[in-house]
Amino acid sequence: QGRGPKKHLKRLAAPSSWMLDKLGGTYAPRPSPGPHKLRESLPLTIFLRNRLKYALTGKEVTSILKSRLIKVDGKVRTDETYPAGFMDVVSIERSGEHFRLLYDVKGRFTIHRITPEEATFKLLKVRKHQLGAKGVPYIVTHDGRTIRYPDPAIKVNDTVKFDFVQNKIVDHIKFEPGNVCMITGGRNMGRSGVIVHKERHLGGFDIVHVRDVLDRTFATRLSNIFVIGEGAKAQVSLPKGKGVKLSIAEERDQRRRNRAQEA
Repeated sequence: QGRGPKKHLKRLAAPSSWMLDKLGGTYAPRPSPGPHKLRESLPLTIFLRNRLKYALTGKEVTSILKSRLIKVDGKVRTDETYPAGFMDVVSIERSGEHFRLLYDVKGRFTIHRITPEEATFKLLKVRKHQLGAKGVPYIVTHDGRTIRYPDPAIKVNDTVKFDFVQNKIVDHIKFEPGNVCMITGGRNMGRSGVIVHKERHLGGFDIVHVRDVLDRTFATRLSNIFVIGEGAKAQVSLPKGKGVKLSIAEERDQRRRNRAQEA
């Protein structure tokens, strides 16, 4: 019986990465259509209210955004349900804070503060590489940007470093074994490690094997891999835990060590 696009999102149907409580109302903010998909984004309302606690109610979030205080990727955004997603830089000029949206090891969006120098660029995964009108080559990135006349060496699945102050590509990182990557979907979401090798499956999904710092290997689909640096050095700072997934027992031991140090 659908008449047009859906306008609502039930609380229980919201992505678990938002970490909304089950009983906090019937509905959740439905992200507007934008650069990131609904299930892979975080509306600005949730970021400002539930994560940063800068507002208590939705109304306060609206007044913060309408005062044009919040920038996403260097552009002022006034839509409270604007879908910010992986690698987006949220800047609050008035408090001098900058955040990059990244996943923690449990696959949830985390508050990751970054320096003002790091807040001038972001990494983009290349989704498409085509020739457009009049034979102009262009690439389409994971956050919906179309960039014309890219470096001919840039191919699909590579990562480009995009400076949104100058509005151009400053560097690119090839998708190849030995480079460090972060997983943006699936069971291993938020883990990072070095690409070991890629299995091609014709007619199926290409599988990539990744090894993390603790020498644990895991595999995921090629579409979930986001290269973040050449060699073992990532070009963006990683959130707490550095993308290394610990087992439950190891997490417990770590908590106990931290407590012992504090005491």
